[in-house]
Amino acid sequence: MAKKRVFSGIQSSGRLHIGNYFGALKQWVEMSKEFDCVYAVVDYHALTTVRNPKQLRENTLEAFTDLLAVGIDPQTNILFKQSDVSAHTELAWIFECLITVPFLMQAHAYKDKVAKGLEANAGLFNYPMLMAADILLYDTDLVPVGADQRQHVEYAREAAAKFNAAFGETFKEPKEYILDTVAIVPGTDGQKMSKSYGNTIPLFGSKDELAKAVMSIVTDSSGERPANVYAIHSLLKDEKELAPIYVANKGNYKALKEALVEDLEAFIAPMRERRERYAKDPEEVKRILAEGGAKAKAIASDKMKTVREKIGVAM
Repeated sequence: MAKKRVFSGIQSSGRLHIGNYFGALKQWVEMSKEFDCVYAVVDYHALTTVRNPKQLRENTLEAFTDLLAVGIDPQTNILFKQSDVSAHTELAWIFECLITVPFLMQAHAYKDKVAKGLEANAGLFNYPMLMAADILLYDTDLVPVGADQRQHVEYAREAAAKFNAAFGETFKEPKEYILDTVAIVPGTDGQKMSKSYGNTIPLFGSKDELAKAVMSIVTDSSGERPANVYAIHSLLKDEKELAPIYVANKGNYKALKEALVEDLEAFIAPMRERRERYAKDPEEVKRILAEGGAKAKAIASDKMKTVREKIGVAM
C-alpha cells in the first residue's frame, strides 16, 4: 500500500527554541519515517509581514537549514521553498474566486493577528486560500496541526469541496492529524515558552547558552521537586530515569538544573553539529533546496494541468 501523504509548512521566525522542537519539529521528524512527507518553507506567506528582501532570503535559508539539522532527510522527504513552485499562488487565486468573503472573515488566525496589531492587508486576509493551495496541490491525506489549528484544514476542505462541486472531482479533502501528544513546553519563567516572552532555551545553543537559560528557570519550594525544571527534563527522560535523580537531589535545585543542562547538551549537541556543518556550506543547502523544489514542482505541475483543463484556461 502507498504511504499516506502529509503536508506541512514552516515560516522562519528567528532562532528556534526547544519549544519549537518539542511542539512541532519532533513530530515532523517522526512522521517522516511513517508517511510520504512534503515539507515547505512558506516564504510567500511570510510576505504578509516581512518587507525586507535580505531578511526574507536569510530567514528562508535559516529555516531550511533548521529542518535539515533536526534530522529531516531530504532523500526520503520532499523539502522545498514555496516560491519555487508558482502553482501555489496560481491555485490560491482560483480558490479565491470560489470562496466567499464572509467565509474568510470567520478565520480565527486573521482576527487574532489583526487584534495583535498586524496590518490588515489583503494577503493576510486571503492567507487561508494560499494555505489551502499549499495542501491540496500535493493530494495531501493528512495535515499535522494542534487542536487550535483545526480551522486551517477546514478551509482547505472547503476549497476542495467548492472546486469539486463546480468543476468535477479533482482534489482530495484532507484530514487534520491532531498532535495530541504535542508538549506545551514551559519557559524559564513558567509561562509557555515563546520568543515574545523572552523565556526560551535555544534549540541549537552552545552549552554555555543552555546553562545560562536553565539556571534562570524560576523555581519554588512548594512541591517535592521544581516543577518547571522537571517539566523540561521529562521531555528528555522518562519518570523511571528521572526519579532517582530528583530523590537524591531533593531541595538541591542547583544540582537538578546542572543535571538538566547535561541532558540538554547530550540531546542538542548532534543537532547543533549538523546545523553548523550545513551553515558552513550554504551552497549545498541551496542545492538540496533546488532538488526538493524540482520534485515538488513536478507533482504540482501535473495537478495544475488537470486544474487548467477543468476550469477552461487550457486551450
